[in-house]
Amino acid sequence: MSQRYLEVHRLGRVGYANSLELQKELEAEVIARRETDHLLLLEHPHTFTMGRRSKNDGVLATAELLKNLGVEVFEINRGGKVTYHGIGQIVGYPVISLSPDREDVHKYVRDLEEVLIRTLADLGIDAFRVEGLTGVHTTEGKVAAIGVHIKRWVTTHGFALNVNTDLSYYNWIIACEGEPVTSIERLLGREVDMADVEERLIENFKNVFEYEREAVTFVSAEAVNA
Repeated sequence: MSQRYLEVHRLGRVGYANSLELQKELEAEVIARRETDHLLLLEHPHTFTMGRRSKNDGVLATAELLKNLGVEVFEINRGGKVTYHGIGQIVGYPVISLSPDREDVHKYVRDLEEVLIRTLADLGIDAFRVEGLTGVHTTEGKVAAIGVHIKRWVTTHGFALNVNTDLSYYNWIIACEGEPVTSIERLLGREVDMADVEERLIENFKNVFEYEREAVTFVSAEAVNA
């Protein structure tokens, strides 16, 4: 297998529409060249996203209440139902080529779960999969959601890990299968450094997806929010 390169983009807070545009640009680049993969790590303002399996009643809040809460709603092409993105949450968008060696959608999702499970283990949290469901769970509830889109074996969308997340926003949606949600902050009883969690995510992503250390580079986040 030839050397695979990964560029990690640590972007800070990014509007959801801007993140979609960036993913689309990188997706086209990866499809055309198959040389460099990308991992975007960022935080969104308060947002509800509706995946392909969403129903119209998945968002419980009225338009007026959504405005008062400061929440935007997007219908998108990832798998899954309604989920929340917001402040205190780390969102990861891998834009990577699964071709020719990793052309297995279920394995890809399991690998994303493994990245998250290892990251939580690093923090002393016992997390696990639940058969028949997607995402990462704890005895206190679901801590990470996953929803992906794949075009010509190039991935977009990804995972959302609740770190220091205000969980009250989940009261306004029917998230995934309706299971309870939690956060790293709630599980540990203290606020957690987001940058430290990002570092652990990057290391575990590199190991699970088998990138050599010298093949991982970091790029600046300039102009994403322009």
